[in-house]
Amino acid sequence: MTRVAAVDCGTNSIRLLVADCDPATGELVELDRRMVIVRLGQGVDKTGRLAPEALERTFAACREYAAVIKELGAERIRFVATSASRDAENRDEFVRGVLDILGVEPEVISGEEEAEFSFTGATKELVAHDHLERPFLVVDIGGGSTEFVVGEEHVRAARSVDVGCVRMTERHLVVDGVVTDPPAEAQIAAMRADIEAALDLAAQSVPLDEARTLVGLAGSVTTVAGIALGLAEYDSVAIHHARIPYEKVREISERMLTATHAERAAIGVMHPGRVDVIGAGALVLLAIMERIGAAEVVVSEHDILDGIAWSAAADAE
Repeated sequence: MTRVAAVDCGTNSIRLLVADCDPATGELVELDRRMVIVRLGQGVDKTGRLAPEALERTFAACREYAAVIKELGAERIRFVATSASRDAENRDEFVRGVLDILGVEPEVISGEEEAEFSFTGATKELVAHDHLERPFLVVDIGGGSTEFVVGEEHVRAARSVDVGCVRMTERHLVVDGVVTDPPAEAQIAAMRADIEAALDLAAQSVPLDEARTLVGLAGSVTTVAGIALGLAEYDSVAIHHARIPYEKVREISERMLTATHAERAAIGVMHPGRVDVIGAGALVLLAIMERIGAAEVVVSEHDILDGIAWSAAADAE
């Protein structure tokens, strides 16, 4: 087996997976998986630049990850950077900082490449489940963008669109620098219209209506699942491959968009960094389910991070 480290640096969070991978058998043994909310994409939608404080939060997390990677002795590191660093004018500053700390240059991948990694990570186990109909539609609801991928065992079509929980919150729910608590109906309606327009774009490239099993990835989806399951605290084992019905998603989406900050923060499975953006993330998921008529979403804890690890293992062969 090959020991690899995968880093996924998104708009809202930066995550690390250190794992032993065997590409021949499809076995991945997780050694360490962790996440830090760094909000790298703070203000990018408005300013076009990565904020100095957002960069410093991200570099602090990188220093923590460098220590873990060294301790576990990964043979290869792959660092993938997504939406925020694609959009930023000063992304060279971000690249230099990561290179100094981790010794590898972050790969600022396209939305389509991001989708490929997400699909591999999410479906490598699911292809063995005969009871799940294909093709799969994998949706990765991130901070700045959402990736849509349709495929059976391999990707058939993919598209990334610029709707994510952070981007939608900043664009529609922030007034005078403060998240509306709770938002007005007009704000929610404007956000929903934005999401629907993005779904129209995705449908131009991805046959959404052909999907038979919806697989949902990333923090907005896993948080909705944890709430739906009534968990007192976050439990990735219980959440992984949970099947959450449409009615539950609709109920939770409405609840998150009408709750106050304090009410959302009091939910046991809620990560502090998701309190202000979960309403937008849940609404993106709900809109997708309504667009394709999905009766349920299969939730996966294995996502782009696992796909990055598999690609690193394949490169190391």
